[in-house]
Amino acid sequence: MSRVCEFTGKRPMAGNNVSHAHNKTRRIFRPNLCNVTLMSDALGRSYKFRISAHALRSVDHVGGLDAFLGKAKEQDLSPAALKVKRELARAS
Repeated sequence: MSRVCEFTGKRPMAGNNVSHAHNKTRRIFRPNLCNVTLMSDALGRSYKFRISAHALRSVDHVGGLDAFLGKAKEQDLSPAALKVKRELARAS
């Protein structure tokens, strides 16, 4: 299972640990991914996603799964999320 957010497309980034003596060693910044089940009000069923904590806060802020997927760019979404977005478009 890859470490990529299904809603925002966030993926691991590389960088450096920098010590007090300014020694640099490579490290990886991984996104904070959570397995969540989100309910779609329009479709009346729940869906499981692996999204970042930041995306989960964004879903709550926008007003739920339906509103978030309606505003999301298709290029950022995973195939599973894109399928749900298209189902929502058909249902509306």
